[in-house]
Amino acid sequence: MTFKFNSELYADPGLAEGVDYARRHRRHERFDDTLARTDDVPKTTILAPHGGGIEPGTSELCLAVAGYHPASLPQIPAAGVTYDYWMFEGLRDSGNPELHVTSTGCDDGVAVSLCAGSLNALALHGFLPRPPDMSEDDQVVLVGGANTILAGYLLEGLRRAGFDAREAGQHGELNGDATCNIVNRTLLGMGAQLELSKPLRDAMFTEHSRSRRKHTTTQLFWTFVAVCRDALDRLPGATGRGASFRGRGLHVSGGGARAGVWPSARRPRTCVREG
Repeated sequence: MTFKFNSELYADPGLAEGVDYARRHRRHERFDDTLARTDDVPKTTILAPHGGGIEPGTSELCLAVAGYHPASLPQIPAAGVTYDYWMFEGLRDSGNPELHVTSTGCDDGVAVSLCAGSLNALALHGFLPRPPDMSEDDQVVLVGGANTILAGYLLEGLRRAGFDAREAGQHGELNGDATCNIVNRTLLGMGAQLELSKPLRDAMFTEHSRSRRKHTTTQLFWTFVAVCRDALDRLPGATGRGASFRGRGLHVSGGGARAGVWPSARRPRTCVREG
């Protein structure tokens, strides 16, 4: 059976949370007790919509990019920037692909609220490389999503670090630019998506079971994470305070050399279930 929406999967009486699947998230505490309304918003949410055994390795990447070591969740580095995150994970010993819900069908309430309250989002995915575009052994990462600035930073950084990074635009649904893709349902109406081939994800761990991956990350894993975090840090308003969503416009200050420069924000469209 395939599920079009997360809510359909959650409602299936034949599936049990904690046995078949899990959901993990972290929303960092923020408060504003000043009299003047500042409307500060979270800057970034990290997503792994198909974590655990569905697209192995993406849960660990999600945690690390968000600023937490996947083994025991200490902050890395200790004084480093941390981001909100959400992931859906397959927990079965086999048959996890049956739990795959497309990113355009992601209607998990926490995922939607995290993205809807963030300026940016970055989603980690996995795919199986196949001819004619690539061989089954290719260690490739496809860079897509509707935020062309963030995608550009990622593409530039990954290539500089020695990764075979390619634009995802020629790879159909892997492009990640659909309006209702959960990664694009941000305050700006756009995010970035990374699709990592299975050989690339395999090279990021020395042991590949769900229980051992988080303990056996390789230098390749941490290099990839560092590139992602550097790209996020380069975004205007990516860290600290200074971004506010004011009515129809967006004001951004601080956060890098390109402060205040954004692609035109796409008006968010309500993504609803049909029928």
